[in-house]
Amino acid sequence: MRVIELAASFDAQLSSLAPFLFYVILAAILFAETGILLGFFLPGDSILFSAGLVVASHKSLNISLLCLVIFIAAFMGDQVGYVLGRTIGRPYLEKNPSPRIARMMGSAERFYHHSGWWAVVAARFFPWVRSFVPPIAGVAKMNYYRFLSANAVGALLWGVGITLAGYYAARLPWVKTSSYALAVFFIGGSLVSAIWHYFRARRD
Repeated sequence: MRVIELAASFDAQLSSLAPFLFYVILAAILFAETGILLGFFLPGDSILFSAGLVVASHKSLNISLLCLVIFIAAFMGDQVGYVLGRTIGRPYLEKNPSPRIARMMGSAERFYHHSGWWAVVAARFFPWVRSFVPPIAGVAKMNYYRFLSANAVGALLWGVGITLAGYYAARLPWVKTSSYALAVFFIGGSLVSAIWHYFRARRD
């Protein structure tokens, strides 16, 4: 219930925006949360759910367009985070070598090589974590195409999924319960798989 209650606090602010500003502001918030480290404090989950609620009650807004905007913003945010980590973060750390940093980079490389795909997807569902995983993946030189596919899946499940949960929760009361079950399923499945890959990598 906390997501719905917190989302309601954003409802009035989002409802008062003109349609164009509504889409632009949402895209900016999601991009900042996932693409800029300083945006880690932004409440992405609540904003997504609230956006779905708002669209369900305003005929001037379109849920298909909203989902497209959210997917692109979330996807591009993670891509920017990855590129910054690989092109700026990695060279910086390599210019300032130390045994501790070397060990940390080695551990990160091994983790992202074996479990990075699931980690990138699962991180979407955790506040703060989703802001730091992409740049760390870039620093660890995670395979770009693996990151690309994980980013797309994560943006779809998290961004579009939570938005649609809010949209249909406003129209179909029973979705309020099932949406939580689906979220738990996806998060739990991603975590179990990531943990399994991690321990398998350690055995190897």
